[in-house]
Parts: sequence; structure tokens; C-alpha cells
Amino acid sequence: MPKELLINNNGFETRIALIDGGLASEFWLERQQQSSIVGNIYKGRVQKVLPGLQAAFVDIGLDKSAFIHVSDFEGVEHNVDKSQDLITHLIHEGQILVVQVYKDQIGSKGARVTTRISIPSRYLVMMPNSPDLIAVSSRIEDEAERQRLMAIMEHINKDNESFGLIARTNADHVDVSSLEHDWQFLKRLWSKVAERIEEDKSPSLIYSEFSLAKRVVRDQITDNLTQITVDSYEIHLSVQKFVQDFAHEWLGQVVWYQGSRPLFDQFNAEDEIERVLHKKVSLKSGGNLVIDQNEAMTTIDVNTGQYVGFKSLEDTAFKTNLEAAQVIARQLRLRNIGGIIIIDFIDMVDLSHQQQVIQTLEECFAQDSARTNILGFTALNLVEMTRKRTTENIRDVVCEPCNKCQGIGYIQTIESITFKLFREISRSVKQFKASKILVIAATNLVEYIIDEHSETLADLEDTLNKRITLQAEESYGRDQYDVVLL
Repeated sequence: MPKELLINNNGFETRIALIDGGLASEFWLERQQQSSIVGNIYKGRVQKVLPGLQAAFVDIGLDKSAFIHVSDFEGVEHNVDKSQDLITHLIHEGQILVVQVYKDQIGSKGARVTTRISIPSRYLVMMPNSPDLIAVSSRIEDEAERQRLMAIMEHINKDNESFGLIARTNADHVDVSSLEHDWQFLKRLWSKVAERIEEDKSPSLIYSEFSLAKRVVRDQITDNLTQITVDSYEIHLSVQKFVQDFAHEWLGQVVWYQGSRPLFDQFNAEDEIERVLHKKVSLKSGGNLVIDQNEAMTTIDVNTGQYVGFKSLEDTAFKTNLEAAQVIARQLRLRNIGGIIIIDFIDMVDLSHQQQVIQTLEECFAQDSARTNILGFTALNLVEMTRKRTTENIRDVVCEPCNKCQGIGYIQTIESITFKLFREISRSVKQFKASKILVIAATNLVEYIIDEHSETLADLEDTLNKRITLQAEESYGRDQYDVVLL
């Protein structure tokens, strides 16, 4: 299916949307003050070793030290035995360490780094610390094609002792000359990087990934991509030159958008992007999804809503779940949600229906650049899955906790606030001496107390033997009040 990339830049942020089948399927956002550092290579210094955690903090020149676990070291298995003390045998405080960021700083956590350095080009990935490595992406399943790519890489990299190679998914059925062009680029790049590692002091930035626009173009430019539309003339020229240098055989076009309407509005993408902040997502059938993002995991509830079907409850559930599976895959990509994900599909009795829903999920995630692992239905009829997270999701980038509900998504009723105020009055009188009490509160709160709880207020005055005066303050929020002892 034809795809298009929309690149919008207004001087302070870059937004990119991938349009697939007329709908936005992926969204990237980068602000100048919040640019991603994933892929950057630093020459750092070990700041502190934590044997209990089998990890260390590394000063890479940022405001927060980077974190590295023992499993992130080259040559150490990912499923390392946690009972073994390997970290103190690998590094010590003050040691110089060349690391690469693979997960941005998220919230209060520093960036996650690894010594397994890799630099991707369009078709190949360079592995500097593994010069003997020649491998092919697991997503290329055709054995004949895997063998062809292995043979090509072994040939072009046979006399190179600086780095190994991995063929990316994009390398599928790519001709030899294009792969050699990629290899030449990586060789020149590593020569410069190696020189800086040798000469620069610690801590320092050794290599910086491409800008967001170039990264997305590099990873998304395939035969299915027909057009890249950019509304910034400078970025248009930059992307155009990048395509000429690294994807000269691409048959699509890079277009400078000069229309009077905003780019995202012109392609009906703005409303779609706005909806990624909503918890509830409507389905065409009349059903809906409710997406809850929490600290530990994301939960998705599938509901039939107004859809009642035509045959049976099982048929209604099956058809709603099939549609939901497609929308869930697109929403997770759009929102850049990662980590543990639990999906509560509508209960289905037929095991073949369950299998078809799982198969639909897998097919929809096949185009996802982030690694996913779908574990299937549990005994409670829930689907467990994981999606790799490297950067903050869109909600965390553009939103902050509500100052009214403190991020819980609910605010107290006016009655609950009233009783909370009464308790505060009682507590204050018992703790401090006062002849009378002045309550300064939001106008709506004062009006509610007078209309609904004037008798309760009178009883409280009798109990405390104190006069209570209410004063409305228009500048106060609905749950704001002050108890003043006079």
C-alpha cells in the first residue's frame, strides 16, 4: 500500500507523520529542548559502580549520569546470572568507557547506555566491537535471500578488521552496488568516529545521530513510500540531498509544500494526531477502545459499544475484536507506547477466533519498527504483549499531570471537598486557640455550602462553640480554600 511522509517544522519543533492507506500510522515529535539522544556515542567516565545492582553510573557530560547494567556490556549475555558479581571485574570507578545511548532519559531516570556500539545506514548496521560478525535481520525469512546477503557482506567486508555487519530488513533483495555504497559510507564514518575516540577528552560527545527528519527518512524510505512532503525549505533541501546521497535509486519524490493551509491539516493528519491524547478511541463498527497508560504497564479495554451484530454474541465479539486488533496496532505506533501491554478483548469461546485475532495482531505489528512480542491469550482471556520503548511516548512529551487531579484523571466531588473543609475546621480549632473562624473559599464551594449544608455548618458552630464566616474568592479554584483563625 502506498505511503507518504509529512514533515512539519516551525522553528521550535519538528513533527513527522507516516500516512499509510490515507491514515496516520506513526508519529514522531522532537522539540529543540527535548531532542532525542538515542544512537549518540559518548566517551564517558565511570562515576560509581553498584555491585548490588550489577550496574554503574557513567558521566557522559549530561545533567544526569547514564546508567549501564552488566548485561549491556559487549560479550556479556543478556540473561546473565544475577547472583554473580561480574560488574566489578569489568569496570572500576574512574575508568574511561565508550558507550552508546539506547534509551533516552525518561522522567527522573538517566539515559540507558551500552558498550555494544552499532551505527545504522540505510541497508546495513555497523558493529565496531564485533569485527567478525556477519548477520541478517531475523525479519528476512527467505533462506535463499539470507544466504545471498551473507555472501555479499562477507565479500565486501573481508579485509576489514574494524567492524562487523548486519543486514537490515530494508536490505531485502537490494542489489550489490547499493550495499557496497552503504558499506563505503559506514567505513568513512567509522574512520572519523575512531579518530575522535582516540583524541577527545572524557566526557565528550563522539558521534551524534542524524536529525529526526533524516533518521525517519533513512528508516522509512522503501519502495512503498511514494512521496516525502516538507513544509520547511531548509529541511526540504537537507532531505533532498540526503536522499540523493544515500537513496539515489528511490523512485519517489521530495516535495516542498507551499500551500496556505498547514501541512497536517491539508492531509487530514492534525485531527488524528490530536486524538492520540484521548483515552477513548472509537471503532467504525460502533465499538471502542479505552487506553490507560500507567507507570508499570498500559491496559487496553475493548468494548462493543453500540455494535450489536447480526448473528450471535460470539460473532459480535469476534468481529469487534478483529477490528480492534488493527486499531490497537496503529494506536500503539502512533502514541509510541512501549513496555508491558495488556489487552482485554471481548470474551470469545471459539479458540479458532482467538487464534485469528492473535494472527491479525501479529500481521499488523509486522510493519512496526519497534520490536514486539505477542504472548497470546492468558487463562483470564487477556492478551499479553510487549513493545520495545526507546523514547518517551507522545503523551508524556506533550502533557503534564493535571494540577487539579494530580494526574489520577479524577477530581473530588464538591460534597467531598465540603466535608474535607469541615474536617479541617475541626482540626484547626482543636489544635489552635481562636475566637472565630474565617473560611476563604472558591465561589462555587461557598454557594454549595450555603445551599446544601447550612444546617451542617450551624451544627459545627454549636459543636465547636465558634462562629464560622464564609468569604467567597473568585480567583480560587473549585477545590481551593483557606481556614483563617481569628
